[in-house]
Amino acid sequence: MAKKPKEILTKLFSGSQPGHGGQKPEQKNPKPVMVEPKCVFFIVDWSRLKDIISVFENDKTGFHFINKGRGTATSEIMDLLGIGSNDKAIIVNLKQPETVPFLLKAVRRKLGSNSPGAGIAFTIPLSGINSPLLKILTQPELTAGDSGVPAADSPPEKKVFSHSLIISVINQGHGEAFMNTARKAGAAGGTVISARGQTHEGAVKFFGISVQDEKEIILILISQEKKDAVMNAVFNAHGLDSKAHGIIFSLPVDRIMSLSFEQAINA
Repeated sequence: MAKKPKEILTKLFSGSQPGHGGQKPEQKNPKPVMVEPKCVFFIVDWSRLKDIISVFENDKTGFHFINKGRGTATSEIMDLLGIGSNDKAIIVNLKQPETVPFLLKAVRRKLGSNSPGAGIAFTIPLSGINSPLLKILTQPELTAGDSGVPAADSPPEKKVFSHSLIISVINQGHGEAFMNTARKAGAAGGTVISARGQTHEGAVKFFGISVQDEKEIILILISQEKKDAVMNAVFNAHGLDSKAHGIIFSLPVDRIMSLSFEQAINA
């Protein structure tokens, strides 16, 4: 018995075409938007630390770490950045990238424009972070419409960084000579943090790293044009083969802002 035209059409279009009943078309899950947290550094006079902390409390900043250091910048640079005394507070926290501008502006308002000791702030992109911290950082910190920044649909373009943070770990007592070398190579100044070091026996035998407990960590914010010259100079004079036994490396800086006047430098 021949099939009726209606039965043929029903069989032809049932379950075989998307959107006409039967099997639903396969839906691809959208790719999650990758969040790249920022490590935000503030370097200010120690006397202004309470002002920074009060902004963090109002901003509900979850993670921040405080270190005490001393400044080595020349008087001209200290005047430019609004840095007064020698004792420095180095505050480090982790933030979502879209909330960083709001935090920087809040800190600058709190410290007051052109005020002594206001200091400087800069951010470093993180290439990795453990998942519990990432979950906390990706929780919404702004109400809808506050940021004015649309969510990214695709990975951000590769950035060209105009500045770097040179981090050097040397034996205590060599900081002054280290900074003299860095200045001659083009550095304007740096910040020194006292620290204690622990070295595995294998590293001592292989690299010849000093096991002296007392260390100095020196932070130098430098432009890309001067970075190589400064790093080569301090490594040759204060590297692993010297009495300073220096370990020297650098990190990219993607945003710099003076906290003492209305000017920001974006890489």
